[in-house]
Parts: sequence; C-alpha cells; structure tokens
Amino acid sequence: MSTTIETISNEIAVYIEKARSAQEKIADYSQEQVDELVTAVCWAIVRDDRAKELAKLAVDEGGFGNYDDKVSKIRNRCMGTLRDMQSVKTVGIVEEIPEKGLQKIAKPVGVVAALIPTTGPDATPPLKTLLALKGRNAIIIAAHPRTQATTALTVKYMREACEQVGAPMDLVQVIEQPSLAKTQQLLQQADLIVATGGAAMVKAAYSSGTPAYGVGVGNSVHVVDETAELGDAAHTIVTAKKFDYATSCLADNAVIAHESIYTALIQRLQRLGGYLCNTQEKAMLQHLIWPNSDNSIPNVAVIAKSPVYIAKLAGFVVPDDCSCLIVEENGIGADYPFSGEKLSPVLALYRYAGGISHAIDQVNAITAYQGQGHTCGIHTTDDAHALALAMQTKTARVMVNQNLNEGAGSPRNGLPYTLSLSCGTWGGNITTENVNARHMINLTWVSRPIQQQPLDEKSLFDNHWQKYGG
Repeated sequence: MSTTIETISNEIAVYIEKARSAQEKIADYSQEQVDELVTAVCWAIVRDDRAKELAKLAVDEGGFGNYDDKVSKIRNRCMGTLRDMQSVKTVGIVEEIPEKGLQKIAKPVGVVAALIPTTGPDATPPLKTLLALKGRNAIIIAAHPRTQATTALTVKYMREACEQVGAPMDLVQVIEQPSLAKTQQLLQQADLIVATGGAAMVKAAYSSGTPAYGVGVGNSVHVVDETAELGDAAHTIVTAKKFDYATSCLADNAVIAHESIYTALIQRLQRLGGYLCNTQEKAMLQHLIWPNSDNSIPNVAVIAKSPVYIAKLAGFVVPDDCSCLIVEENGIGADYPFSGEKLSPVLALYRYAGGISHAIDQVNAITAYQGQGHTCGIHTTDDAHALALAMQTKTARVMVNQNLNEGAGSPRNGLPYTLSLSCGTWGGNITTENVNARHMINLTWVSRPIQQQPLDEKSLFDNHWQKYGG
C-alpha cells in the first residue's frame, strides 16, 4: 500500500470512527426520539429561507437547472419523504404475523455512504440522510467536487438540527475536499452504499465489496395512445420535461404517439411552448449534444440548461417562452442518439400505427438501447393498454396518466418519495423499488413453533403423477 493510499484510508477511517461513535449513542433511541430527529433535520432544510438559499447556491455553483424548480424539489422531496416515514416503524418489533409465529425486529445497518450527483447537491443529501437516520444509522456524504459547497451547506444545517434535539452531530458528515480516491475508500469502509448518479459511480459502488443500492440509466419513454386525453397528456409531458431543465432521470426522453393523434399532440405541445425543430435544426442540435459520435453521453454544456440557451449554442433561435425542444425521430440505437438519454429539455417524438403492441415494441427497443429497468408511462383511457405496457416491458415503474417525474413520489400516487430510483436486474440493480426507509434497516426474524399440516407427498405431487406418471 502506498503512503498516499494509506493516508487517504486513514483519513476516511476517522470519519467512519466518528460515525460509529455517534450511532452508538442513538442505538437505544425510541421510535419517538427517532421521529423527532428526522423531523428536525427535515425542517432545517425545507424552511423557506434555507430551501431558497440552497437552491440558489446549487444553480450558481453547478450551473444545472433553475432556481424556482430547485426550491420546489427540495421542499417536496424532503417533506414527502418525511410524510412517508411517519407510519414506518424502524425501532423494535416492526411486524408480527401470529399465524406464522413470526416477529420482525428492526436494527440499524450501520454507517451509510451516500454518493451525490452534481445535478442534485441540494435535495439528494437531505433525502438520503432522512432515510438513514430513520433507521438509527449514521451517514457520510461524498459530494461531487463541482458542487461541494452546496452539499457542505446542507450537511451543516442537518448537523445543527441533530444538535438541536440532543443527537450527535457526527451522525451526518460530509467528506472535505472530496476526491475519487477518498470516495473509493469510503465505499470500502462503510456498511451500506446508496449511490445516485452516473453509470460509472454506480458501478464503482457495486464493485466496492460493500452492499449497495444503486440506480440505473434513465431514459423514460411516454406512450400516448389513440384514446388519450391529449390536453392532459401534453401538459404532463411538458411539465416533466421543463422542470428544473430535466435534471431528473424520470423526465420524458421520448414520446411514442399513435399516428391518429400524432399531429394533434404536436399542436398541443406547441401551444405549451414546445418548439418543433426542422431537419437542419435537428442536425445542428445533434452535433452540439453529441459532438463525438462514439460517445452516447450528452455534452455537459447542454445538461440541465434552458432550451433557449441550448438552441443558441446549437446555432438557431427559439422563442423566449420555449419550454422544450422537440425532434421527430424514427430510429433507435447508437446511430440515432436522440433515442437515448438527453439530460436536457430535448424531447424525441416517435409515431406508431396499429395496436398497443407496436408501441410496446418501440418502448422495449428504446429502453434496451438505454434505460432498461427504469420508467415508462402511458396516457390512455383504456386500462387494458396500461396493463399490457406494464406486463410486457422491462421497467420498474409504469406511470399511468401522470407526469413521469411523479415516479419519484407524488401526492397523486402511492409510490415512496425518493431520489434513488432502482431498476432491478434489468438496470444492474438489486431491487426495482424506490429506495426508502425500509431499505435502511436490518430485520431479525423471530420464529416460534406453530401447528401446520405435515408435508404430504400425495397432495403436492398428485396432479403431476396423473399427468406424467409417478
């Protein structure tokens, strides 16, 4: 081991030691004390002056998204998470199943390592902290170097909140002067990792040898069938695409519209500020977003920027009230980069003919290229179409008649609030769930004897014997 690596390892070990010491001090907390703690931490972030301060710093420091939407994101994500957790037990006996003689006892997972993407330095740290503290864990946050100041300020406020309710401040820490080497050491020394960010970050988490919850590549696809209420469909598409300039991995990347309503949907999108690029403008946009044809990752210059700014960089002009840039597309794969994730208010529009199976085929082709396991949605008044999409796609979330951003939790649905959207084995993750407080505890199962019918060979195999012989 080189001196440099040893020095870094020792530095991270100090964070870990402080975290473990702090966690031991809340090991005997009651559920009421835990809930008081997470409530204090949430309020420290969502109060109006703090949310505005953090949103402004995030935009100024990172250059991604916009101020008003970030304020909304900070408040809604954190308060939604707090509300979700109010009914969740994470201390002592959390479930009993008398007929099976089972009890489940919640215990902390330990020290959580939280990886923070540069596009989410404001809302992501407190949300992960709330989940970790709810399970009586400590958390160490690894910020992205580009947005370290924003994340450090959120941690400062959360540490003060811990102190306010008599809990150790070191339950929440952030690595100072972050680096890749420090993050790697944190991943190896922590007990659990929650990784949000790019594919390389998630791969590093899974390769660390430490249990990890990761996320998959976003590239959400939204189907609009022939029965859809077009006004609502257009509104939700534009709302998702323009919110915080599409920093969310849930925001629509492609819309697949039935040919019978295709033109009408475009008109609806245009009324809401969507700008339909012509062939030349599409080519200019493609050259800007993917200047290197061998690289499917969008140019950082366009990530989470306004459509007006992006169009200007590309070399054409759009109205000041433009909500998103729309390009018509008919191909899928590396030769058609608009079929992939764009991380910006740029929307690819496809058409399909025939039944819902043709739309499903396109969804599967697009997500197989990028975004498998993540999210798709549909606007329809035919529930059979929604069920067919859910049954026949490899996606963890299927949003029916909703804004796709609501896949991270919403007052209009029952999904857990989160900013960690797992994608199952399809996306290289261990779960398809929205990572929530239940993922931050270990469960001890207590089993007591019960009366059950003895195992009976005949009842188990009789049908098999009759069909295939004994």
